[in-house]
Amino acid sequence: MLFERQTFLVAGLSRSGIASAEYLISMGATVYLYDDVDDDNVRAAQSKLSALGCIPVAKSELELQADKCDILVLSPGIPIDHPLPVSFKRSGKRVIGECELGALAVRCPVVAVTGTNGKTTTVTMIEGMFKAAGKNALACGNVGRPLTACLEELKEGSIAVAEISSFQLETLYSLRPHVAVILNVTEDHLNRHYTFENYVYLKSRILKNSAESEYAVLNYDDLTVRSFAERTKAKVVWFSLKERVAGGYCAEGWFCYCGEKVCPEEELPAGGDHNRMNALAAICAAKLFGVSNEAISQALKNFRGVKHRLQTIGELNGVTFIDDSKATNVDSAVKGIESVKGECVVLLGGKDKGYPYEPLFDAIRDSGVVHAVIYGENAFRILNAALKRGFTAVTLCRPFDMAVRIAYLTAKRGQSVLLSPASASFDAFRSYEERGNRFAEMLDLLKQEQGIAPSEGVEVEAE
Repeated sequence: MLFERQTFLVAGLSRSGIASAEYLISMGATVYLYDDVDDDNVRAAQSKLSALGCIPVAKSELELQADKCDILVLSPGIPIDHPLPVSFKRSGKRVIGECELGALAVRCPVVAVTGTNGKTTTVTMIEGMFKAAGKNALACGNVGRPLTACLEELKEGSIAVAEISSFQLETLYSLRPHVAVILNVTEDHLNRHYTFENYVYLKSRILKNSAESEYAVLNYDDLTVRSFAERTKAKVVWFSLKERVAGGYCAEGWFCYCGEKVCPEEELPAGGDHNRMNALAAICAAKLFGVSNEAISQALKNFRGVKHRLQTIGELNGVTFIDDSKATNVDSAVKGIESVKGECVVLLGGKDKGYPYEPLFDAIRDSGVVHAVIYGENAFRILNAALKRGFTAVTLCRPFDMAVRIAYLTAKRGQSVLLSPASASFDAFRSYEERGNRFAEMLDLLKQEQGIAPSEGVEVEAE
């Protein structure tokens, strides 16, 4: 791209949109800004970026931008079939995302991680292994900071460990990761991608530029992911909990790689098969970069999970509060529910993503869940699924704050209140992080109402 001679419209002023605008301005481009949300955060972003030279666009002026601008930089939160990108494509203009800008500019090797669940955990593990080995590694992409915001730190000799979502893959074309990791593919985001087949296709796109000199780390136990081996020229390295594959596997209580014992499984503090799978994927990526067993072992010992994923945030009158707000789909919520020890009251609901909820209640019936408090935009869909599966220990409550109160009042001493929503947060919150933070605020509020000082929680098992 010849930035000084091109004009960009950045649509969506969330974290990635802000990073895109800042990068483009630094490269000498002319940058217009648009967001159809008008709140304090957007206004603050517009003010900050305007001071750098960006030009805000009103909604009434938007139709002219497809003619005026050369390239649309689309936020991951805006679907590719939104009228704005459609108008650009009809005009023969490029539609890209922030990750594409970063992929065009990054000059160091990239480890790219995608999958329905476990991405953030695996990226965190890989980054930790690289750092334990003395490498300059940086987690970026869909976790932490956008790729374009990290370019100055990602010099030659560094390693970018990028979490890549299906939303980002819609507008990502140039990325060629040295190691591409695909963890799993289960139903998610069907409200955005319409069909499971389209979602699978998007996940496979992370491999489309890989050549024979690159590697694809694939989950052998996931039949969909296993089929991706036929779609790539990259060397395939497997990981599996069921088979001794050419790659990562478990045997005799050890994490192993290609016949070599790497470290004992007990050195991973986070329990559950899902975390063992994440660790195997991370070990494969680390080994492909020559990381020693000692560094891998050290990183796994120090791993304490990720925020909002099975994070114990506190206790009130013998009831433990567990924040699993990151469980934004059924498969992730099932793993969360299965990981909680003892009985619990689970909070379910939020914005619907288009998949069925009956499998969630199939799992709940065989778990320690004694009651479900259902809230949010999709409350009646979840309630209907519960009744179809004969699970009647439910309370229906739309507002989130009231749902937390009811869950606490329902739980008995020794039980837990688990926020594992199986839904997106966008009906009432900007992100799952904001939802998890509100859950913690509600615990503090309940404590204050009883004259108990708030206390900090402790992070536990995480995916």
